[in-house]
Amino acid sequence: MVITIGWFPRVAIHTRNRSMNSTHITQNRTASALTASPARSLVGGLRVPGDKSISHRALILGGLTVGETTVSGLLEGEDVLATAGAMRAYGAEVERDSDGVWHIHGCGVSGLGEPAGVLDLGNSGTGVRLLMGVAVGHAFTSFFTGDESLRSRPMDRICHPLEAMGATFLYRTGDRLPLAVTGPKSLRPITYELPVPSAQVKSAVLLAGLHAPGVTSVIETAATRDHSERMLRGFGADVTVEDGGDRRVISLAGHQELRPTTIHVPGDPSSAAFPVVAAACLPGSSVRIDGVGANPMRTGLIETLREMGAKITLLNEREEGGEPVADLQIEGSELRGIEVPPERAPTMIDEYPVLAVAAACASGRTVMRGLAELRVKESDRLSAVATGLADNGVPVEELEDGLIVTGCEGKPQGGGTVAARLDHRIAMAFLVLGMISRNGVTIDDVSPIETSFPGFSDLMTNLGAEFQTQ
Repeated sequence: MVITIGWFPRVAIHTRNRSMNSTHITQNRTASALTASPARSLVGGLRVPGDKSISHRALILGGLTVGETTVSGLLEGEDVLATAGAMRAYGAEVERDSDGVWHIHGCGVSGLGEPAGVLDLGNSGTGVRLLMGVAVGHAFTSFFTGDESLRSRPMDRICHPLEAMGATFLYRTGDRLPLAVTGPKSLRPITYELPVPSAQVKSAVLLAGLHAPGVTSVIETAATRDHSERMLRGFGADVTVEDGGDRRVISLAGHQELRPTTIHVPGDPSSAAFPVVAAACLPGSSVRIDGVGANPMRTGLIETLREMGAKITLLNEREEGGEPVADLQIEGSELRGIEVPPERAPTMIDEYPVLAVAAACASGRTVMRGLAELRVKESDRLSAVATGLADNGVPVEELEDGLIVTGCEGKPQGGGTVAARLDHRIAMAFLVLGMISRNGVTIDDVSPIETSFPGFSDLMTNLGAEFQTQ
């Protein structure tokens, strides 16, 4: 049964900052404009922050074990810190030591306690959706909210399968946050076929399945990120994957205890995408990015840029903590437009805004389709990208489910101001456009970048980028 209601009181969840000497509270930020000036080239090496998807899952699964899980390389952006705060509110002990290693003492599967207040996940769609899967395994009520952007995003795709497992939801009209979820006394296992590819929905159902008797299965007709399956196995869960070509069935046995483990989080390929594109588009550039996740479900951008003519080499390929990892070497090159296969979208869905920037400096047209999912991200990313490109002199056609960008065969015009729309990836993508343009680009608000890539401007400056605050 679903009942719509109007409002919940908003209570922020406190999470400690990097020094662990004070607290961080998810709240509205002060807007901060920034201009990226044209760069001659980018040269040097860097390491990007830890993978956001893996960081969220490490905190959540660590909180469901009995014992201590240690995590190094955790992304310490606002989104992940909000998840850490939520796990504390559920009763897990989550602390960071002076060496940057995080220690999670969990409460066991189905052992979390009822939070005293509303869990505020800020801008984190991954955090709130995965935590909803955990919440339904407990016979109490959890309240969730987020910032203005997150409160505008639909939650029905998560609620529907969890309702089928026995959970009850109350939320605003249009399936929006704030919402309350109450878990049943006994959760039901289900077999659920994803109507659209979504690693978040898959993960929420599997996390809920930990608390249900029997076997919970998720069926994919297009493969999505498999971080949850990999990490669940690492924590000792009984997970099987049957890949039949046209469909993939992931099954998890419920009512099993998870064992604590040690996790090293690789660099986030979605964060690496911004220096990768900037270096590939600037002649004379030579950039090395160490320790980037190379999971095949996340390398669609690299494959696409190579097809466009980019010189990108994977070095020192290895496996760390069950995840493929590699160092990336990127050289400046001339790009050409291509038609990106729509079926590739799940492997690079977050990278399309910066791919569109690469297309802006290519020769010919780049066609990107199958991207309806981008309409319901932190912003309507298709609209944001199309508007930003047009305002900077790049010919672009916005489709219902994609974009067609006609490249400028070199440096795009630039000179415009882009509205970030509270979206970190839009902000960073158009800062990259400013670096590769003739006249620079101004972003009206870069504060959302802290949600996923703290230190972005400093790292890019060290490579040769130039920024001016407004």
